Amino acid sequence: MTILRYVEQKTLEYLEHSPKAERKTIGQFFTSAETAFYMAGLFCISNHVEELSILDPGAGTGILSAALIEKLQAFPNLKHIQLTCYENNPKILELLKKNLEWISLHSCKEVEFCIILDNYILAQAAEYNNFIDAAQDPHQYDLVICNPPYKKIPANAPEAHVMKDVCYGAPNLYFLFAEMALFNLKDNGEMVFIIPRSWTSGAYFKKFRGRFFERGSLEHIHLFASRNKVFDAEDVLQETMIVKVRKTTKSPVNISITTSVSTRDFSDHTCFDVPYDDIVRGSEKYVFLPTDLQELETLRKLEEWKETLPSLGLRMKTGLTVDFRNRDLLRDLPEKHTVPLFYSQHIQDGRVVFPVGKEKEFILANQKGLLQKNTNYLFMKRFTAKEEHRRLQCGVYLSNKFPEYQTISTQNKINFIAGDHDLSECVVYGLYVLFNSTLYDRYYRILNGSTQVNSTAVNSMPMPPMQVIEAMGRDLLRKKDLSEQSCDIILRNYL
Repeated sequence: MTILRYVEQKTLEYLEHSPKAERKTIGQFFTSAETAFYMAGLFCISNHVEELSILDPGAGTGILSAALIEKLQAFPNLKHIQLTCYENNPKILELLKKNLEWISLHSCKEVEFCIILDNYILAQAAEYNNFIDAAQDPHQYDLVICNPPYKKIPANAPEAHVMKDVCYGAPNLYFLFAEMALFNLKDNGEMVFIIPRSWTSGAYFKKFRGRFFERGSLEHIHLFASRNKVFDAEDVLQETMIVKVRKTTKSPVNISITTSVSTRDFSDHTCFDVPYDDIVRGSEKYVFLPTDLQELETLRKLEEWKETLPSLGLRMKTGLTVDFRNRDLLRDLPEKHTVPLFYSQHIQDGRVVFPVGKEKEFILANQKGLLQKNTNYLFMKRFTAKEEHRRLQCGVYLSNKFPEYQTISTQNKINFIAGDHDLSECVVYGLYVLFNSTLYDRYYRILNGSTQVNSTAVNSMPMPPMQVIEAMGRDLLRKKDLSEQSCDIILRNYL
């Protein structure tokens, strides 16, 4: 039995007796053997190397370490492997220890391992924040392989305090592990992580991206076409990706982007080399994720326009009312002092339809913070399913359809585009042309892998000049066809 298959078997036995709900509370999801094998194969290791140090900072049962050590069996000059595993879940420590002992016994290389029982982040607080002498610098590693915990922690959690230089708001442990792993790498060392896609854009990860790319360069990204295949045994629907990063200040010419439908053996994966500057972009260090030449051409074509919503005096914002926190203000039917409360259900076929007969469609107009002027807007759904045809789903809201109201409200599961001044119908319809087009939907998917439409990301998207937006709106008003195909035809006339 191979090293990897042995650890896989022991892992599956453990999973049979370990409740998923319990593991979810600590953000622990186990990597399949096939994914572990693929991740191990991404490392570029010299045939002449004689010794290697490896760090697995979220070891679990040791399956990632097993995959990497199995790969290393084929290197003729390699004599010694020093493996360090962090794991502080007491329920899995005994299994991890037994697996590593088995690996050490059956490896044709000398494998020396140690298990550190501490919290990976807190154990290195002093080193990370330069509170110790240079002579006591932490040990650094040639290779790091990791499936970190996926779990949000409070903004005042100890881990967030230790790594406040990369935190904004309530952070997720996965990117703290990634940043600490880069800190633990030797110069020119490599790390391979399987992590959610959410870090690639948005304000919450801005500090992390800025810090991470100061010392690390992406070399390989692997995307999964189906989110329910990544952790087959775990019922996880997290949007995940595999990244390979080298600790260096020098960026590669290209980044390899691969995509697979299956995680059984990755045999169906496609490969696409993209210039580095087409992937890691701008002062925000957004990571764009095109998967083929058509998507890359989409990026380049739209970025010929240099405006953004904010530069045009426009901005996408999130709906104002969190309905479950304001239940006492909500009403099923209109009353004397109520105004409409718009939900994503009111966005239908490019228009805003109200009422639609759902519960709590009205809200008392006695809290100014929940109200906005009844003027023209473009509404957009914040949440869509990965399997839906479009990520950007918007509807035109015209105030003259609701002349009896001076104010309205929007539930926080929709976004809306507003301006420094009231928007004309032509501008709203022109914005609809852009955001309802195939190109803009494709651009957003490349920019943001999440199924949540992020207002920060939308506000960074390239826009044409205002006179072009107005002209597009006039074209759409003449056509009176709000379909995606109609918007595509209009947009092509201006590109």
